Amino acid sequence: MIKSTKIIVAVFLAVGFTAAVAHAGWDSKLEKKARETAADFKKKDESMKPFFDKAPGYAVFPSIGKGAIGVGGASGKGVVFQGGSAIGQSRLSQITVGFQLGGQNYAQIVFFQNKQTLDSFKSGNFNFAAQATAVAATAGAGANAAYKNGVAVFTMAKGGLMYEASIGGQKFSFTPK
Repeated sequence: MIKSTKIIVAVFLAVGFTAAVAHAGWDSKLEKKARETAADFKKKDESMKPFFDKAPGYAVFPSIGKGAIGVGGASGKGVVFQGGSAIGQSRLSQITVGFQLGGQNYAQIVFFQNKQTLDSFKSGNFNFAAQATAVAATAGAGANAAYKNGVAVFTMAKGGLMYEASIGGQKFSFTPK
């Protein structure tokens, strides 16, 4: 029990530390990774093309690390695009509770259905229940995906293994370019 408590504390400290690091100028390497990640999503699922073409904006998180033993956390940073141009950086943090065990790394794209949702995201106080809205990017998944509460979220596993039946949500920050 003490060992699992230490691991849970370590997960929270890692997520908290990552979320607390301030943006220090524009990260051109992150922008490059975000553009490559968007291309990977398009290649994996061509039916996502209408989301890229019609959404007024979207946020690309090339690498989100997630770990859990009963209580879990995740964090990552990404780039927000509007009209194909990078307009800012974002930080994602997530806390979940429930039956969950493991660790994984994944990429995520959040598409905004309209300008109001994009503006809400840019206000820096945007959050939602991630498990209820994410769609795994597989061939053809985009054809059946729909916006829910103004966003459509796609994820792509990059590595690790996670067993999960949990509740929680993601919170985002935004820093303009």
